[in-house]
Parts: sequence; structure tokens; C-alpha cells
Amino acid sequence: MGEGEQTARKTAKVTKKAPGKDAAATASGQPRRTTAVRKAESRTALVRRARRINRELAEVYPYAHPELDFENPFQLVVATVLSAQTTDLRVNQTTPALFAKYPTPEDLAAADPEEVEEILRPCGFFRAKTRSVTGLSKALVERFGGEVPGKLEDLVTLPGVGRKTAFVVLGNAFGRPGITVDTHFQRLVRRWQWTEETDPDKIEAAVGALFPKSDWTDLSHHVIWHGRRICHARKPACGACPIAPLCPAYGEGETDPEKAQKLLKYEKGGFPGQRLNPPQAYLDAGGRPAPPLGATG
Repeated sequence: MGEGEQTARKTAKVTKKAPGKDAAATASGQPRRTTAVRKAESRTALVRRARRINRELAEVYPYAHPELDFENPFQLVVATVLSAQTTDLRVNQTTPALFAKYPTPEDLAAADPEEVEEILRPCGFFRAKTRSVTGLSKALVERFGGEVPGKLEDLVTLPGVGRKTAFVVLGNAFGRPGITVDTHFQRLVRRWQWTEETDPDKIEAAVGALFPKSDWTDLSHHVIWHGRRICHARKPACGACPIAPLCPAYGEGETDPEKAQKLLKYEKGGFPGQRLNPPQAYLDAGGRPAPPLGATG
């Protein structure tokens, strides 16, 4: 079963659930917009709704993970820097050649910038990205013994590395919880009225306060996956959304279920997600992509 089919099945399963007291429904069974109600909800109600949304998304995306290919912290920090203003799929198509030629920070720090630029050209902004990845490699060699540090305060001193990139690395390479506030995350948490903040650092603090710290990394994956696949910036697929009964912004996008299904987006770059090199845990005995956890049929 493909990712799109699996998500559609999960979506149908979740949206059939009773909407509960905080999600009034119309006669047709579709949830009404409840923006005014949400603005008046108590702090306790907000926490409960936010955590329920995360639980629902965990059912829809049980295999959510970082969609960048990497084998070690160095590859992840470089790939994350390269992912700015482009897709993870494009980065995954570009990094194999980069890491084959420059497998260590020492190698990339000593690289000819023009040769690196040529490899990174498909990622866009290749000159600036070349300066960042060679610069951070030099910093790793000169200040951290060629190793990627596992502390936030150290990571953000590297060229091209901000808090978002640092938390991607901490959460996925070191197992240290962090919230990744990218454009998808910002859009969705504001639509859900988890916060009205616009500054990424303030969004991080506000959303982090709604969840146990242990949930932060997986929460980031769930929200980002949902933003990429269903809750799009210009035309969210409201009619195919598994958390529609919990969403104050329901109705901003297409509410007709059949039309909404056609808006779902899945990049064709490997399974699950967009990874070209999925971990062995995601492959079946024959080396083929395995279905998501809990998939049937």
C-alpha cells in the first residue's frame, strides 16, 4: 500500500470519530468552523486539544521521521543547512555526490569552493550554501575536533546553523528533544491557535509549553508531515484532514472530500516519505519498502 493510500485510509478512520464536545458538526457531518469558540478556550482546554491533535497525527503518520538522508550527525547538519529554500527530495538527490567526495568535516573544510558549488548548484543559493557548509566544516575541525557538538549553544555558533537546524540535529542525531519551527510548523500551529506568536523562538517556547519535553521531536515530525501533505499554505485539503473536528481554521481550504483528496501532495522520492535511502527498518525481507507500521491490505 502506498503512502497516499495509507494516509487516506487513516484519514477516513480518524474523521469518522465522534467530534466531541468542542467540535460542533453540521447536518452533513462536516465540522463547522469554531474560531470564535477556540479563542475563548481555557488553557487546560488548549493543552488537551493540542495533545489530542498530536495523538491523532501520530496515528496517521506512525512512521514520521526526518526526510533527509543521513548516516551521521555531520551529514545531517550539512543536509539540513542545504534544505533551506528547497525540498528535502532535492537535497537527497544532491548529498550522495557531496559526501562521496567530502565524507568528513576535514575533507569539506579543505575543499575547493568552486567544486563544491558545482555539486550544490541543484539546491539553489549554491554559493551561499557552499560558504555555510565549508564554514561550518572548518569550525568543526578548528573548535570541536572534527565532531558535531551535541549541545544547542555550540551548534548555533556554526555558520548557517540556527535554532531550527540545531534542533533537527539534536533530536534526530543525538536523541535530545527539540522543536523544529520551520515554515510548515509556524503555519499549522497558528492555524490551530496554539499560539499567536510570529517569532520562531517565541513559537518554540509557546508550543513547547503545551507538551512534555519528551514529545517535542516527534511532535515536530507530525506537524511538518501534515503541513507538507494535507494542510498546505495556499489551499489546505480540509475535506481530507484527519483532525478537521479539532481545527479552528476548518473551511479555509477545500471541504469537499473528493476534491480535497486530489489536493494531497506526496513527493515521489522513496518510501516512506521522500527519503531515497530509507533505513533498513523500513525495508522488507526482499529489500523492498515495507508498509507503514500498522498498515493492512
